[in-house]
Order: sequence, then structure tokens, then C-alpha cells
Amino acid sequence: MSSLTLNLKSVIDLTDEQFYQLCQDNRELKFERNANGDLVIMPPTGGETSNRNASLTAQIWIWNEQTQLGKVFDSSGGFKLSNGADRSPDASWVKLERWNSLTPEQQTRFVPLCPDFVVELLSPSDSLKETQEKMEEYRDNGTRLGWLINRKSRSVEIYRPGQEVEVLECPTTLSGEDLLVGFLLHLEVIW
Repeated sequence: MSSLTLNLKSVIDLTDEQFYQLCQDNRELKFERNANGDLVIMPPTGGETSNRNASLTAQIWIWNEQTQLGKVFDSSGGFKLSNGADRSPDASWVKLERWNSLTPEQQTRFVPLCPDFVVELLSPSDSLKETQEKMEEYRDNGTRLGWLINRKSRSVEIYRPGQEVEVLECPTTLSGEDLLVGFLLHLEVIW
């Protein structure tokens, strides 16, 4: 089952508050909203993808626990991007200074910024083209480093501001570069 996109504009133009409440009232569903205001309903992942997402987030979290450089978010964290989209990357990270600049209310609700680092793990139900577009959207809205991990092809697309997408075939690790200093993602548990 792939995601479903609904254009509700002819019926209702959801405010940020209404979208937030819709998500809270339907916690068993995963919603995103694109820059056009269309509602995107994401199917739940299967067991293998969920397990690999957990490993991915855990590796980032353990590194961050040691460095205390930012805040780590799992796939249920919502971010309000500057283009108006509401997105939930599979794993993400925000520098501590940016997180601390938010009010307590902003930290509690959908975070009104684009993560510094995002990871999308392509699941069998995901469209590669749509996920690539989402990665470009993150980059265009301020993400400094993004990884699109494709388990089927064992490849990783790396997104950086102002650069062409770099594609790595069958890497065993990925470096957090100068953003997540000292972080290495071990991919053997992801593949």
C-alpha cells in the first residue's frame, strides 16, 4: 500500500491548528501535509522496515547522547517547514542552539523549523520519486545533510545544500561529516 494524497481545498483549508488536532485525534494514522496543503496519509511500515528505522534512530541517539550536540527525533516527530509543508522524516536531528531558541510551546507541538539532518529509509510501499522530491524539499528548506537509504538497491543518496546529489553504492558506513561530528552510521544492520 502506498501513500494517499488528498486535496481538501474545495472543502476545507486546514489551519496549522486544525492539522495538528487532526493528527492528535487520529494517532493510529501517520499524516503529512505538502506545501500545497494536500493531506498525505502514510501507510504503517512493516516489521522489517520498522526494526531498521529503530536501529537507525538508535545509532543517531547513542551518538547524540555522548556528544549532547542536539536533539534526535524519530519518525513520529512533525516539523513545520518554511514552505508550509508538515513533514515527519524517518529520523532527524536538530542542533541544540536551534532547539533551545524555540519556546516551550513550539518544542511541544510540530516543530516550526526544518531539521539540520534528515534520513528517509525507503520502505517497500514508498515511491522513490516522491521520496527524492521530499529530500529535495528538506534541502530547499534548510537541511544541511540528508540521506535517502534504499535497501532494495543497497544505495544511499546524499543531499547537501548547493550540491548535486551524491549516490553511494553498497556503503558499509555513512559519515555525519562536519555536521554530526564523529558520527558513523553502520549500515550492516540496515541492509
